[in-house]
Amino acid sequence: MLFYEFQNSTKIVSGKNSIANIPAELGFFNSKRPLLISDAVLNKIGTVEKISKSLKDGNIEIGYTYTEVPQDSDLEVINKLCKIYKENNCDSIVAVGGGSVIDTAKGVRMLISQNVQDINDLMGNEILKYGIHVPFIVIPTTAGTGSEVTLVAVIEDKIKNVKMEFISYFLLPDVAILDPKMTVSLPKKATASTGMDALCHAIEAYSCIQKNPMSDSYAISAISLIRDNLLKAIENGNDEEARLNMANASLMAGVSFSNSMVGLVHAIGHSLGAICHIPHGDAISILLPYVMEYNLDKCEENYAKLLFFFGTEEEYMNTPKEKRAEKLIEKVRNMINDLHEKTGLPNKLEISDEEIEKVAKTAINDGAIIVNPKKADYEDIVEILRKAR
Repeated sequence: MLFYEFQNSTKIVSGKNSIANIPAELGFFNSKRPLLISDAVLNKIGTVEKISKSLKDGNIEIGYTYTEVPQDSDLEVINKLCKIYKENNCDSIVAVGGGSVIDTAKGVRMLISQNVQDINDLMGNEILKYGIHVPFIVIPTTAGTGSEVTLVAVIEDKIKNVKMEFISYFLLPDVAILDPKMTVSLPKKATASTGMDALCHAIEAYSCIQKNPMSDSYAISAISLIRDNLLKAIENGNDEEARLNMANASLMAGVSFSNSMVGLVHAIGHSLGAICHIPHGDAISILLPYVMEYNLDKCEENYAKLLFFFGTEEEYMNTPKEKRAEKLIEKVRNMINDLHEKTGLPNKLEISDEEIEKVAKTAINDGAIIVNPKKADYEDIVEILRKAR
């Protein structure tokens, strides 16, 4: 912590009916023809229509509406959307959805702002220049990825069967709109999966080698909100207070790991998604306690501190100092098992030995592994995956 960088330039508009602010936010950029990006499910259940109505009520003409974003952000879809943006004279991007939709929108914005034809030319860490400013507003419909405030985009190359990571502060959206209306329709299992993703973001951000005082403060706040609101949001999906608190927790966890990064859970999780097509939140939820156990000898002090924010004050005080880190891992595992019982969220991996080998070989080359507090090699990852099975 003798040196660190921190940036959170995204404007946050959070609260009930905050989607009504979208036209005004576009107006600040003098934007009149946004490209609206979402997916088929959100279009079917009427979420896209809510945003379209908000734009139309604010006298904003939608340049084009695209609702076919796949489950994983895809390189070919991004190239297609870049052409659609230009052909329809769009002047901004509005993304409505979860991590895949938001990462897709980030990819489109990258291509346009950098004026390149192939997104592979932009892959890497902090290689982007400022470029052309494309106004970008994000309305998340899940409370987990934190993509609305992160400098990261994960985009799949289906031909190479890998998930590519793009990291740059120029990926940060201009505005993030958090409205509980956007998540009340989220099913229980998806609420659990995305909520655990947010928890993992906060725990890894607090314990990775790039942690800093600013990222720590966001991580701690996120963990406390998840502790108090995730089960409430699952038990009563229409609880707008719990939904909004989870949206804020996801955002804060996103700010945290955007300025410190994640770790081995995500390195393995990315590979499980690319090779075994396991949903990201499910993979992260399963892996989290096993990777925490692996990191324990390097993270004991940090995990012990987090027990205070993930448990109760009495629980923290009544647990011997040398047992607090282990107690945190126990509580995380108990929450996962509880969510498994309540929602069907998986708590074990169903993968073959051959798949384990492929995942491990891919994970050791994932960028997130670099900042993990404990070095992990191929054999370590194989062992973690076998324990999680």
